[in-house]
Parts: sequence; structure tokens; C-alpha cells
Amino acid sequence: MTPTDPFYLGVLILTGFFTGIVSGMLGIGGGFIMSPVQYWLLQETGLQHDIAIRIAFGTTLFVVLLNAINVAHIYHQKNAVLWKQATIIGVFGSIFSFAGAAVASYLPASTLSKIFGIVVLIGVIRTYLTPAVTEKNYISSNSFPYVFSGIIIGFFSGLLGLGGGVIGIPIMLIFLHLDMRKAIGTSAAIIIFTSFSGSIGYIINGWGKAGLPPYSVGYVNLLNWILLAFPAFFAAQNGAKIAHLVDPEHLKLLFIILMLYVGLEMIGVIDRILYP
Repeated sequence: MTPTDPFYLGVLILTGFFTGIVSGMLGIGGGFIMSPVQYWLLQETGLQHDIAIRIAFGTTLFVVLLNAINVAHIYHQKNAVLWKQATIIGVFGSIFSFAGAAVASYLPASTLSKIFGIVVLIGVIRTYLTPAVTEKNYISSNSFPYVFSGIIIGFFSGLLGLGGGVIGIPIMLIFLHLDMRKAIGTSAAIIIFTSFSGSIGYIINGWGKAGLPPYSVGYVNLLNWILLAFPAFFAAQNGAKIAHLVDPEHLKLLFIILMLYVGLEMIGVIDRILYP
């Protein structure tokens, strides 16, 4: 397979569209969907595994940036973004997202994929245990929880090519006790910071590396970016509209199901079941 094959192009376009719908509904960047798909496709082109996973992560973060701006704007119009908290978390998250991207440049693909899966599965457990609608009457003025959250969200965002929603939304629900919709909107705002910093980190750390596929700028592949970003951008608006018509508990259930599948896939459980 080559990157110009109709199958390769079609899978990425459909993935972008689906990711946009999910991003708009759940306030996530969609990294936990796009990264595994790209990793698989890039390997099918014959690309070395360690390079494939870094390009998948770096390109995903660059797509997520556009997604997050779009989704945050939509939720801001519905008064569902806590900008003060998002900014504190986002600033610290962006610093550590860059650091996470640097660390990822030195880890093997097998290690990164397993860490990716474990982080996603932890998010599943914590989200499942947290009600979708339990909003506080006040928001803490103490900055420390937001700074600490930013460090955690940012580092794993950069390390694993996640915008941060898979980690950020559980934090919004568990520590801020926000309504699911406000957690979604605030998470999208945070992702703007983390995805920008993380994608820059992947570009810098991949600059001039041997074995990169065509149209790559460091570990960001511009062909993949175009095929994913534009369908996702337009689809996200429909996803956000759907989210405001759906029961928050149903949104949470969808979030959990998607995370569970991807987490199990990345640590190899799905393959062991299908191909014992």
C-alpha cells in the first residue's frame, strides 16, 4: 500500500469525519481514534514501526488543534467553557506537552502503544465511577489543582499524541465535579494549548530524521493532516449540536465504550481475542 492508494485516502477521510462527530459530542480531540488508525495505515505502507507511531501521534496532535478550536468556539457560544480554569490548566499543560513529545521521540513503538492503552483504560474506569451530572455550586479558587492537572494532562498529551480530552474530561468530572457538557467545553479549550505545544514538539524532534514518508514536516505528515483535519472540522459542528440534545449519561456511556475499545486494542487484547 502507498499513501496515494484510494483505500489509504478513503480510510483517513472517513476517520476524520467520524472523529469530528465524536469530538463535537464529547469535547475530545479524537487522538485516541486517529492515532491507532494512522499507526496501522503507516505500518501497512512499510514504514518502520517506531517512526510510524511518532508520525501518528504528531500528526494527530496537529489535527486535534484545529478540532479543539472549532469545538471550544461552539461550546463557548453555549456558555459551556470555564475559560479561567482552562487557561491555567492549558498553560501548564502546554509546557509539559512539549516535554512529553520530546520523551516520545526516544521510546520504542511497543512501549508507547502499551502506555497509550493503559492511560485510556484508566480514564475509562475513572469516568465510569463518576456521575455525568453532579455540578458544584462553586468552583475552587485554589490554583494548585489546576496547575497539577495541567502537568498531568500536558505530559501524557505530548507523550501519546492525545489532545488531552481522554485524560482531561475525567479530571473535569472527578475533581471539578462539572456537568458533562461543561466538562466537554472546558476540555476542548484546554486541548487548544496542549495540542499546539505537543505538535510543535513532534515537528522539532522529528526534523531532518531519516526514513520519514513524503509530505512530512518532522513527525507531522501534512497529507494525513489534510485528509483528517478538514472532514473533522466540518463534522464537529454537527457533533456539538447532537451533544446538546442527548442525555449526559448517554454521552458518558458512548465516551466509555469508545475509550474501552481503543485501550484494549492498543495493549493487544483485541488482537489476542480475534487471533488467538
